Amino acid sequence: MIIKGKVWLFGDDVDTDQIYPGKYLPLTDKGEMATHAMEGADNGEDFIKHVKKGDIIVVGKNFGCGSSREHATVAIKGIGVSVVIAKSFARIFHRNAVNTGLPILELGQVEKIKKGDVLEVNIENGEIKNITQNKGYKAKPVSSLEMEIMKAGGLLQYLKQGIR
Repeated sequence: MIIKGKVWLFGDDVDTDQIYPGKYLPLTDKGEMATHAMEGADNGEDFIKHVKKGDIIVVGKNFGCGSSREHATVAIKGIGVSVVIAKSFARIFHRNAVNTGLPILELGQVEKIKKGDVLEVNIENGEIKNITQNKGYKAKPVSSLEMEIMKAGGLLQYLKQGIR
């Protein structure tokens, strides 16, 4: 599973209320939810106005900390982000990303990637090519089971397909 897209950068400790503000929790339409992805984060308004399908979010440590709201991963996926690459993820965000089929990778060298860089990402083996800088990185790939769930589009789709 190879993904190519433009990078949007966010910092450390971006919590779920920055990813998807609590005031929008009553929304149930996934398309409408997506219009609020990253709204509470620094550069969030610029992101919402200019993000394109296939773009990539690169963040620092502890991404998705805070509450257990699944809305955060649903909104990011819904706006068209193809993968989130972080130095580290909060445990509950990691689980929600897998369950909703949002591809994620952990990379210790995120600070080397710049806003606007174009990356080519192999989700399955964790290889990341920074086309803009002509550099390569090796991310920690998710487990094979998590990969199967993400490829299926999330946990519900995985279970419906009877994949084992």
